[in-house]
Amino acid sequence: MSQALDTPPPTSNPAAQIDLAALAARHGLSVSGARPSLPEYVRQLWARRHFITAFATAKLTAQYSQAKLGQVWQVMTPLLNAAVYYFIFGVLLGTKHGVADYIPFLVTGVFVWTFTQSSIMAGTRAISGNLGLVRALHFPRAALPISFCLQQLQQLMFSMAALLVILLCCGVPVSLSWVLLVPALVLQFAFNAGVSMIMARMGAKTPDIAQLMPFLLRTWMYVSGVMWSIQKTVGHDDLPHWVLTALKCNPAAVYIDLIRFALIDTFHANQLPPHVWAVATGWALLAGVGGFIYFWKAEETYGRG
Repeated sequence: MSQALDTPPPTSNPAAQIDLAALAARHGLSVSGARPSLPEYVRQLWARRHFITAFATAKLTAQYSQAKLGQVWQVMTPLLNAAVYYFIFGVLLGTKHGVADYIPFLVTGVFVWTFTQSSIMAGTRAISGNLGLVRALHFPRAALPISFCLQQLQQLMFSMAALLVILLCCGVPVSLSWVLLVPALVLQFAFNAGVSMIMARMGAKTPDIAQLMPFLLRTWMYVSGVMWSIQKTVGHDDLPHWVLTALKCNPAAVYIDLIRFALIDTFHANQLPPHVWAVATGWALLAGVGGFIYFWKAEETYGRG
C-alpha cells in the first residue's frame, strides 16, 4: 500500500511528458488559445474571407434598419455633414475663397475623411464591443477590425456615387484621371485597416480609449485640410517649410488630396506633396503591415480577463 502511495503520477515523469507531447503533435493537437505563427494566421484569415465580407455587409445593412429612410441615410449623413461644414467654414470663415470648385473640394474631403474616421472608431471597439462573439467562436480576431473597415468602405461606395453626381452637377468633366481613385482607395483601406487593428488591440485592453478617440480624431480632422486648402491657407505664410510639408504629408491629408487630384480637374499636382504616391504607399505599408503584426502578437489575450 505504501509503495503505491509513493509512486509518482505518470505526468511527473519527463519521459512520459515527452511521449504525450509527441502524441499530441502526431494527431494535430495544440495548446488551446495559443497564437498561431504569422503565416498560419494569414492563412486562417484568408480562409475566412467570406465570413469577413458577409459580416461587413450584414453590419452595414443593419446600421439603418430601424430608420424609416433606411439605407438612404448612408448617403444623407455625409451630405448633411458636408452642408454643415460648408456653412461654417466655407461661408462664415471664408475658407472657400481662392479654392476652385469648393463644393466638390469640400464634399470629397468630408467623404474621404469619414471613411478614415469611421474605420478607426469602429476598430477601437472591434474587440471590446464584440466579446460575446470573441469568447464563443474560434477565429482569427483580426477578422473583426478588417470587417469593420470593409463595412466603411462599402458605405463609402454609396457616398462616392453621390459625389460623382455632385461633380457632374458642378461642371467637373469626366476624366481618365478618375481611374486613380481605385489605387488611392486601396492604399487608404490598407492604412485604415492597420490603424484600426492597432486601436482594436489598445481598446481591448483599455476600453476607455473609445471615449477619448472622438477628440483626437476631431483634432486630426482640423489639421488635415478637410474643409480648407493647406496650400492656400499656410502656403504663403511665414511658417517654416517643414511645417507645410508635415501638414501635407499627414496620411489623412495625403489620401484626401490624392482623391481630389483624381476627381477634380482644377486640383493640380503642385498642391500635392512631393512623391505623393510613394508617401501614400509608405503610410499604407507602415500602418497595414505594422498594425497587423502588432494585433497578431496579442491574439491569445483577446476576450480573456
